Amino acid sequence: MSDSKDELRAVQAALGAEHAAVYGFGVVGGRIGEARRAEARTAYDAHRARRDELQRAVRDLGGEPEASAAAYALPFAVPDSAAAARLAAQLEERVAGVYSDLVRASTGARRGRAAEALREAAVRAARWRGGSVAFPGLAERAATPGSSAPKA
Repeated sequence: MSDSKDELRAVQAALGAEHAAVYGFGVVGGRIGEARRAEARTAYDAHRARRDELQRAVRDLGGEPEASAAAYALPFAVPDSAAAARLAAQLEERVAGVYSDLVRASTGARRGRAAEALREAAVRAARWRGGSVAFPGLAERAATPGSSAPKA
């Protein structure tokens, strides 16, 4: 059984990750080549839908959804399509990490939705990267201690 405060924190962290992903995919969409533009648009739309769902979840848990920042610092320059694809993969990996936290902190239907969001992000990351990782959502934990909350 999860603690409701832990669950609310995890939902807020997922919301923050989705805000960053929506921003990041705006950048990706502006730099990605024509061949992958539809894929970027699909990811952008998926992150917007998850963001909206998480805003409702925060309210359902008695919280006030955190607003999106005006801008987010990107982890590296994105001057071309190759860099845009790398950014897309990194955004999806970060989102998967935050959803792994939400899976751990939640129960019932919310846990199921978080697991589905983690799976979707891991699949999109693998497509952008051109390969998968053994434990989606946990890769960044091996490199750095602490939360898997996004930095972008």
